[in-house]
Amino acid sequence: MLKYALIGTGRISANHLLAVKALADEIELAAVCDIVPDNMDRALAKAGIAGPVKKYTDYRALIDEAKPDIVAIATDSGTHAEIGHHCLSHGVHCIMEKPIALSISEADGLISAAEKSGKLLAVCHQNRFNKGILKIREALDGGRFGKLSHVAAHVRWNRTEEYYRQAAWRGKWADDGGCLISQCIHSVDLMCWMLGDIEEVFAYADNAHHPYIEVEDIGLAVVKAKSGTLGLFEGTVNVFPKNLEETLYLFGDRGTAKAGGASVNIIEEWRFADGLDDPEAVMDDCRESPPNVYGFGHQKIYRNALDAIRSAGNLLVDGHEGKRALELILAMYKSKKTGLPVRLPLGDFATTDMEGTF
Repeated sequence: MLKYALIGTGRISANHLLAVKALADEIELAAVCDIVPDNMDRALAKAGIAGPVKKYTDYRALIDEAKPDIVAIATDSGTHAEIGHHCLSHGVHCIMEKPIALSISEADGLISAAEKSGKLLAVCHQNRFNKGILKIREALDGGRFGKLSHVAAHVRWNRTEEYYRQAAWRGKWADDGGCLISQCIHSVDLMCWMLGDIEEVFAYADNAHHPYIEVEDIGLAVVKAKSGTLGLFEGTVNVFPKNLEETLYLFGDRGTAKAGGASVNIIEEWRFADGLDDPEAVMDDCRESPPNVYGFGHQKIYRNALDAIRSAGNLLVDGHEGKRALELILAMYKSKKTGLPVRLPLGDFATTDMEGTF
């Protein structure tokens, strides 16, 4: 039985706590931590957890006293690197909410700390575990698309002023970043996963409807993979009046697939020249109806992490994979700032390098 603690009990914490509940025969919730004490009570109640759970307002004290084997870090993005480095250097496995960090140097530091400690660093890109996404990846690995023309991804969501006012760190370059890194990073991760290594990106970004935040609320990018395959990305929180869709398309000369829904949770197109399966049956089988845009993937992330700790499987989204999505978004930011295409690998860049852009 692994002793577990959750650091950060805000918006996403229920998904982590429910994942722990589902795996209660393997992982024990020992402690939670938040700088706002009431947040912990609300999160535990929302997840239906009534048992004795130690509560801390200082993650360092939690590590020293509760001595967890594994923690999940679900704090504001700007604190991920600091907290993750502390936990890893104290011999604690980490499940990190996205993004892994807000700079390349911070991400590299976390990866190095994990390697030095021999502890696991998993990153929460849970949409990789969606049934439809796994089906698309299986078809890609099987060569069913033939020669890829391009991959396209869209995040067409809505975030209101009320959302940004709920937490002081939201919409700040130092603590959060804009829609590309905060809301759209899961789709950027899927694009990276499908395209492979990225060679170059050119991007535009703007703050069109949210003058009370520092960051972008829309970003558009054209991506070129080292394979030569192109990618097209659109991300925004400007859609009226609510979230519209999150989509992923793959176009090949022998196949076309589209994952859609609120959070790429259903397959909407499935067309292949090989005729190996019934499109309607595939679409029916891969239809998921999560209660929110966070989907069902957190339990699968935890399952994968526990298997990796016990050497029963490989970690699907480790620190290196988490860095790939971060690096592409930071390259988009740099392209916006310079007005030029940006080649990868990026070298060091941070969201704070964008301060004053809008």
